[in-house]
Amino acid sequence: MKTAFAFLLLASFSFAQNDVSAPPPTTASATAAGCGQADVRFEVKSDSQQHPIVQPEDGKAVLYFMQDDAEFLSRPRPTTRFGVDGEWVGATNANSYFYVSLAPGVHHLCASWQSFVGFGVENTAAAHFTADTGGVYFFSAQDFWNRNGGPANIKFVPIDSDEGRLLASKFSFSTSKPKK
Repeated sequence: MKTAFAFLLLASFSFAQNDVSAPPPTTASATAAGCGQADVRFEVKSDSQQHPIVQPEDGKAVLYFMQDDAEFLSRPRPTTRFGVDGEWVGATNANSYFYVSLAPGVHHLCASWQSFVGFGVENTAAAHFTADTGGVYFFSAQDFWNRNGGPANIKFVPIDSDEGRLLASKFSFSTSKPKK
């Protein structure tokens, strides 16, 4: 009886290993829908004297991306890329922000550190939301690093518009462009 059970068990493992109907995992399937290509890097400039808040263009919405490093207790702070619907749209560094104009509808977002921060680090976060015509939205990439041993990570969260405007008045305004 034990021999028959062992034979059936081994046979089931053999069939499971030869299942060709399941597609192999790919890099694209392992990334968030909002992220752009992994090899894109940005140059970032921040201006602590500028704090623009804009109104949406006709028929559009405005989305603010913020990088909050209040809990990142190490240096240097990461540069964070932000993506919308599979394309990187800009980057920030150390308590800064920028904004983009969007068409109404469902959008997939991504925040990802573009450089190595450490081993065992969660360096990408994702979210989705629905933009309404005339809407103003704020999403914050909250970076965490605890010098007492906790792993570094990034959390990507929607924030209240009042809190977003307050942070914009304190944070630097970022401009960025892809590195060549």
